[in-house]
Amino acid sequence: MAEVERLAVELAALGHDAVKVGRPIDREGGLREFDILGGRGFISFLAVPRHECVYICNITWYG
Repeated sequence: MAEVERLAVELAALGHDAVKVGRPIDREGGLREFDILGGRGFISFLAVPRHECVYICNITWYG
């Protein structure tokens, strides 16, 4: 939980550039995915610069 909160804060600090982080690499915006915990999971998030926020949509962990 702490790792996801830390990543959410860092994504929010990126501001408008958060639409370029993670997968898919070939385009900006939309639902993005970012690996967490050394590849043992990922978070799906939506960066909305117009709202000045990042929405964490899903957390998947391969435990």
